[in-house]
Amino acid sequence: MTNSNPAGDGAPRRSPKKTAVERPGGVAAKVQLRAGSADAVLAMVPHMLGFYPDNSLVVLGLGDRSLVRLTFRYDLPDPPDDELAVDIAEHACHVLGREKIPSAMLIGYGSAELVAPVMERIASRLLQAGVELHEVLHAEGGRFRSLLCSDESCCPANGRPYDPGSHPAAAAMADAGLGAYPDRAALVRSLQPIPGTADQIRRATNDANMRLADVVIRGPAESEADPLLRVTRIGRAAVQRAIRSYRRGDSITNRDQLAWLAVLLTDLRVRDDAWARMDPGHQIAHSRLWTDVLRSAAPECVPAPACLLAFVAWQSGNGALAAVAVERALTADHTYSMASLLAGAIAAGLPSSAARMPMSPADVAGSYAKVSGKNSRKAGAQSGGGRRRQAGVKHSGGGRSRAAESGRGRGGRSRSTTAERNSGSSESGRGTAAGRAATARPSTTQAGKRI
Repeated sequence: MTNSNPAGDGAPRRSPKKTAVERPGGVAAKVQLRAGSADAVLAMVPHMLGFYPDNSLVVLGLGDRSLVRLTFRYDLPDPPDDELAVDIAEHACHVLGREKIPSAMLIGYGSAELVAPVMERIASRLLQAGVELHEVLHAEGGRFRSLLCSDESCCPANGRPYDPGSHPAAAAMADAGLGAYPDRAALVRSLQPIPGTADQIRRATNDANMRLADVVIRGPAESEADPLLRVTRIGRAAVQRAIRSYRRGDSITNRDQLAWLAVLLTDLRVRDDAWARMDPGHQIAHSRLWTDVLRSAAPECVPAPACLLAFVAWQSGNGALAAVAVERALTADHTYSMASLLAGAIAAGLPSSAARMPMSPADVAGSYAKVSGKNSRKAGAQSGGGRRRQAGVKHSGGGRSRAAESGRGRGGRSRSTTAERNSGSSESGRGTAAGRAATARPSTTQAGKRI
């Protein structure tokens, strides 16, 4: 089955969380997937999501010939919560309807007590909306059964045994480069600093900040009209070198160098230039780069590389990685606008075709050059229509967006269901920048509308 809109991770959570792992180019670029036998599908799902699910409901949207077009996951409410179950059902119905998916397969992972309330709600809602139920499975403790089959010889009440890790389908997915973490927590840890490196990261970051301050101080002495533009030029050059290096297949292992990049990215002009260079043809390289920078970033430097990684992950159809990266960004700074915009897009289950680069590198340079030309004597104190902080200090944008703002139709409830899914790139013609797709805000190419 061609996975035009591959895997992701969604969840009903009292406060929205996000998910992570790498699916470069989307599953569709790696392997064709078809909803075949139940045990084969159960073996493939962890590799589509990037981790082995538990206490989860997974939805596979199917197209012609049972080809999987999208996959997304929800955490099961624990304890059971009918309001959240309705949320899940409505959201899944909205996403499948928006993508014009005619058929679906549902898989509930966990105890019957948690699975049944959500499964009943979502199955009923999808049938009501005219979505055909290809299969409905319940998996727990290494056994599964079809909830659509009442034949005890085929589907006994205690289920049939299965081992997803040993199935040939799992091996095929792994050979295609689609590995699976043992659980979501392991996926989250994959973006955390290496244990025992916190002190080294802090020292490297302090050195980088001192280096940056020296660059600013030297500006007037070197007849620099705008010292902060000097910082931007140095920052853009350094990040561009890193991007070229990773595209060649190289890596940066020096923690001082990675910390320097993380500090430079706190300048929005540097971050936006990097953002504009996220060519979909180099998704694997970009994912490696921003993961390495993120894992070596001090807490105050986390939002920018985390958001760049989230954008690349969304762009490549990996909702799980995108969600976890956004979660890291918002944990570090809940007001960081780019993270809020991406969180909205992921929560809405928008496809990767909506993950358009906001502008070209030339557009980025031009937008800041116009503003800087008007304010050069103020040394960058004003930029993009809003107060620009000194280089090295992270940007704080608008407030964190709620999942309900992403067109999910929940009437602004305080409890929300976060949809995080992978989407393929087969769709075209949407023509929206990432930020606009998430919140329908004005174009980020306009000076004064910086995020």
